[in-house]
Amino acid sequence: MDLRLGLAASLGALALTFGTVQAQDDPPAARPTFSGSELGEGPWDYHTEYGPIHLAVVARLERPWGLAFLPEGGILVTERVGRLRHIAADGTLDPQPITGLPAMYTFGIAGLKGIALHPQFATNRLVYMAYSKIDPDDENVSTLAVMRGRWDAGSHELAEVEDIFVADTWYGAMPLPERCCGQGPAFGSYGGRLLFDPDGYLFVTSGDRNYGELVQDPASHYGKIFRMTDDGRVPEGNPWVGMDGHEPLVWSTGHRNPLGLAYNRATGELWETEFGPRGGDEVNRILRGGNYGWITVTQGMHYNGEQAEAVRNVDGMIDPVLVYGPPSFNPGNLMFYQGDLLPGWQGDMLLGSFTQGLLRYDTNQVGIPIGEPEYLLQDLGQRWRDVQEAPDGSIYLLTDQTQGAVLRLSPGE
Repeated sequence: MDLRLGLAASLGALALTFGTVQAQDDPPAARPTFSGSELGEGPWDYHTEYGPIHLAVVARLERPWGLAFLPEGGILVTERVGRLRHIAADGTLDPQPITGLPAMYTFGIAGLKGIALHPQFATNRLVYMAYSKIDPDDENVSTLAVMRGRWDAGSHELAEVEDIFVADTWYGAMPLPERCCGQGPAFGSYGGRLLFDPDGYLFVTSGDRNYGELVQDPASHYGKIFRMTDDGRVPEGNPWVGMDGHEPLVWSTGHRNPLGLAYNRATGELWETEFGPRGGDEVNRILRGGNYGWITVTQGMHYNGEQAEAVRNVDGMIDPVLVYGPPSFNPGNLMFYQGDLLPGWQGDMLLGSFTQGLLRYDTNQVGIPIGEPEYLLQDLGQRWRDVQEAPDGSIYLLTDQTQGAVLRLSPGE
């Protein structure tokens, strides 16, 4: 394990005890609807606290979900409907999707999710993607899986495709089991965000599949964040390795639907965003062996109106650093800016939302977001699914809509 990660975890636990940032009590009144609005042609220019910014459309896609920057320039983008797309360094979208992906379940919010490139991608060309894997014997049943394949520049096919991880969260067979709290349908809450840390370990988020009663089972894959090697094996340093009744791939537990994942290079820490039920959306600092409470503890309301068993300050469980709603905030991905192109934002946390635009937070010396956020791009009414820093220091964003888009944010004039 990276020594910086261990040190930061210790500092993080201290900061979470004494310096938790609470939910914003008074977000702006005029919020776009959850379904999103049609995006204009652009470009758009804004004045922010640290100067002007410029936002332009790079490409139009259907439900873009995750992106990865290629070392030769350009981007690979997943579309939730099951397609992998290539955008060249000059911004040209290849009209032909990359083929070779496995069959997947794409009903509702299921489908193709996060993407990450192997740390040695420049030489091995390995691409990793999370997706909703369909049961060949029952079209209603699916689970989270992580595939990898080899992609060569200019190719329209992913080669040597294999699953390196298939979660045990096979769910959807009718009739569904009796569950508490008015939980949602079986085609939801997959998680599916991927991230390689500086040590080359792959982190994978897994949702509760709207079957939250199974999350606190230490042997299950429901509601977990996993840490694995690049071929899906259990690495040294995972918290529950060798313990009977515990899944050794698990890094943290107690999650409902973790859809964002970011590594803060300045502090060596892992952060996550998570959909709550009705409200209770979270931003969490992910600590080794941490339990984040779901389904027992949440600051949101269950869908049938029931209050959770506990709200906060439960022994052995970690409260969120930020919590939102009700109404629901619906967080997208997050990032910590380290580039030079927007110097006023260095070290800041950027957080996408489906309902409140893009939020920018100042952070303190241990990476905790502090104060009120600056709300950006809220007038566009977009469901901001992903936010990533490009190699040149610009920021790329994805909108999770049928007529979605890839956009680039850069300094304005």
